[in-house]
Amino acid sequence: MSLNFSDFQRQDITFDINKLKDAYKIILKKKGFDGIDGVTHFGAISLTQIPGDPDSIKGNKARGVFWTKPDSSGKEVIRDERINESAYSEFIEEYKDTYFKEVFDVLSSKYKLGRVRILLKEPRSTLSWHRDPEPRLHVPIITNPGSIMVIDNVAKHLPADGSVWITNNTKYHNAFNGGEENRIHLVACVLDYKFN
Repeated sequence: MSLNFSDFQRQDITFDINKLKDAYKIILKKKGFDGIDGVTHFGAISLTQIPGDPDSIKGNKARGVFWTKPDSSGKEVIRDERINESAYSEFIEEYKDTYFKEVFDVLSSKYKLGRVRILLKEPRSTLSWHRDPEPRLHVPIITNPGSIMVIDNVAKHLPADGSVWITNNTKYHNAFNGGEENRIHLVACVLDYKFN
């Protein structure tokens, strides 16, 4: 089997990592991470919503639909609810005074985005083995050498250096944080990106 690192594609955009960290601290003072009932080690702060609809970022809408193979049968099952990603076009007013608004403006001028969130992966935890409906754009903000993303059987660390990555989340993948501090990424659903 050959390893396919092309499922991790670094983009030709860079943001100021210190401004990203400062913006993250500002937002954390305004709002903590929303969890989902029954889901451990997952947290999200939504930066976009459906215009005029604050309920569009609550509960399981913070996570969205995905497919997983939860047991040894290998049978695929669907989880959570389908979301109209293209409707999430309004940047939340409360965060417009942060650097994330500038980041959003740059990214949305280059890509058709769905939900844009700050995602938390707690220390010594992992996501399920799953696939998503579309690729994801990642801007790592806080990470450590033990924070790894795996797509198919290829593992990669995404550094927190202002770089922007698009990952092929339509394939089975997970992310784990083997470190002892929170892993924080800005993550956006990308609706117009095709992997070769």
